[in-house]
Amino acid sequence: MPKHYKIGILKETKTPPDRRVALTPQQVLEVKSKFDNVEVVVQPSELRCYKDHEYTSVGIKLQDDLTDCDLLIGVKETKIPTIIPGKTYMEFAHVAKKQPHNRKLIQAFAANCNTVIDYEYLTDKNGVRLVAFGHWAGVVGAYNALRAVYIKHKVGELPPAHTLHDYQELKSVLRNIQLPARKFVITGGGRVAGGALEVLSQAGVVEVSHEDFLTKEFDHSIFTRLDPWHYAKRLDGKPFDWDYWVSNPANHVSTFLPYAHAADVFIACHYWDYRSPHFFTVEDMKQPDFRISIIADVSCDIPGPIPSTIKASTIADPFFDFNPTTGNEEPAFSCGMNVTVMSIDNLPGELPRDASEFFGRLLIDKVLPHLLCDDCEGVIERATILKDGKLTPRYAYLQDFLDGKE
Repeated sequence: MPKHYKIGILKETKTPPDRRVALTPQQVLEVKSKFDNVEVVVQPSELRCYKDHEYTSVGIKLQDDLTDCDLLIGVKETKIPTIIPGKTYMEFAHVAKKQPHNRKLIQAFAANCNTVIDYEYLTDKNGVRLVAFGHWAGVVGAYNALRAVYIKHKVGELPPAHTLHDYQELKSVLRNIQLPARKFVITGGGRVAGGALEVLSQAGVVEVSHEDFLTKEFDHSIFTRLDPWHYAKRLDGKPFDWDYWVSNPANHVSTFLPYAHAADVFIACHYWDYRSPHFFTVEDMKQPDFRISIIADVSCDIPGPIPSTIKASTIADPFFDFNPTTGNEEPAFSCGMNVTVMSIDNLPGELPRDASEFFGRLLIDKVLPHLLCDDCEGVIERATILKDGKLTPRYAYLQDFLDGKE
């Protein structure tokens, strides 16, 4: 570790704005006490959920110009005009899946000879992710699904999560919720799905088996959760194998349609590889037996496996309708035949204080020891997409994307 290492906490610059932060004031103090010779400064922000005075009141320095920092830590993608050449950035860059809307960002980082470490790819030696806001994405995503049910079926309106002080207040809303009988299907088995299940359970939604979900109707709200082997199968007819799925996702076909014929609400919490099969098509959505009328796409991959997710919605304007017949967006809740979509791509930003504290704890415990020491386990190396503006070997597949050739 160098004699002096300076970390700058960035103000979030993405539009729409995000109020989260990677380290809370108390966590900054912990970093400084735990790691010798580490200095942390904070870029002033009027939007951040932890106000500037909460940092300065405990002795943390505010600094607008971060050019003297060794590492710049943010949450969402850095706005291109604010990039400081030659610096190391750690954030959710959202470029490794060749996301078209972020091509200019990776090109700008490369042109400015930046090093980019992406939180999403910080993993242990077994490939398990070390840090994520996923739990909170699942919490807010499922809550927004309940909000959509209330509005679409004229039950009433639930307060948006971002108008509540914190998760404790949201829980009090869930304890008093009165849902009509609806069937919810959830995809995924990680932190995101765990957050969604937590909310549904608190709202009184009962879990049932896959068989009962597909074959029975209920007089109360129920849900079932699907892993990849429940919604995909191998093209060669052999039994589902996890390692084969991870290595060869393109050699699979979707088996999700039976659930689309049985479910009213789809809460998508899966991790999706861009080579994986789509869950269903627009043509499938046109059929009279396609029952899903609300999709809370927490994963929000664009373009991705859910054809109605044609854009990311926002915390301020969370819902829109998708008309399967025209393939176009329409105003939210404007037609009963449409599918109402929630596709906010920064869901944890609705509970920013809870999410920030959770994330910072993981960052301190699971990432900074590797970053500030010798990275002997390769944790930082595996998550480094660009090194001094050049793609690292692990991400060489992005070269054509970076060059604008695909």
